[in-house]
Amino acid sequence: MNDYVAELRALVGTRPLILPGTSVVVTDPAGRVLLLARVDTGGWGLPGGLMEPGESFEETGRREVEEETGLVVDELSLLGVFSGADYYYRYPNGDEIFNVTVAYVARLPHEASIALDTEENSTWRFFALDEVPDSVISPERPIIAEYAKAVR
Repeated sequence: MNDYVAELRALVGTRPLILPGTSVVVTDPAGRVLLLARVDTGGWGLPGGLMEPGESFEETGRREVEEETGLVVDELSLLGVFSGADYYYRYPNGDEIFNVTVAYVARLPHEASIALDTEENSTWRFFALDEVPDSVISPERPIIAEYAKAVR
């Protein structure tokens, strides 16, 4: 959790917060989607995370992808903005959030290798769109569905 959110949590406890962030659909040359097995939720998720004060959504996306995977992505294509009741999430520790997520698509950089941040994620894998596991965390499912719709 970033320092900003930790400071907010110290004031409001686990009450719902509206938090902006990004998710990035990173694809390999075969069109498969990179998913990370998250340590905090136990489910699969896209690279991404919460915005730091003063950051743009694009900066957040690039920073989070690099922090979580070691990948440096250049071009980000806007997929969409996702918010509302469907983007509510309650973490296993009780923290509640309503995500406002700007989602992007990025291609895997050529000859890139993934250096996983094992504090946040236990493993990674590329999935074909018809093989995405049911254990994808709920706020990420509509983003992956929108990407699948866009490429069909």
